[in-house]
Amino acid sequence: MKLRRQQLILEIVNERAILTQEDLAEALRARGITATQATISRDIKELQLVKTPVMGDSYRYAKPQGGQPDPARAYDRLRRLFQEAVVKYDCSGNLVVIHTLPGAAQSVASALDQSGWCEIIGTVAGDDAILLVVKPVEDVPKLTKKLEFLLK
Repeated sequence: MKLRRQQLILEIVNERAILTQEDLAEALRARGITATQATISRDIKELQLVKTPVMGDSYRYAKPQGGQPDPARAYDRLRRLFQEAVVKYDCSGNLVVIHTLPGAAQSVASALDQSGWCEIIGTVAGDDAILLVVKPVEDVPKLTKKLEFLLK
């Protein structure tokens, strides 16, 4: 439920100007999701949304532009997503496949992309599976240790 709500929040802030948390709550309700102000506030923090200026003295929620996300926050998000959504993983050669709960693969892949792990040269996410390409192949054991630690 949390992953789906956060995916919807990202869709909503990309589609239209959301000026307040109440605007966001209303947009979520219109899509069948009820959330408290505290929940929305936590989601905004976890998604690292920022307020950007729009016409006049108004501000809207948006994904941060440019720059790198805070590494500590990115790692915390990655670990939480792994514990909540990753079912299993397996590897073959320089490829690692991560299986997630339905609908969670893109969020997990995005968090992996933001991790900055040098072993990963690319991710491809579907609905419930992620393909990681690792280079060089000798780094696969190092990467799987990291994945295992995230699941603990």
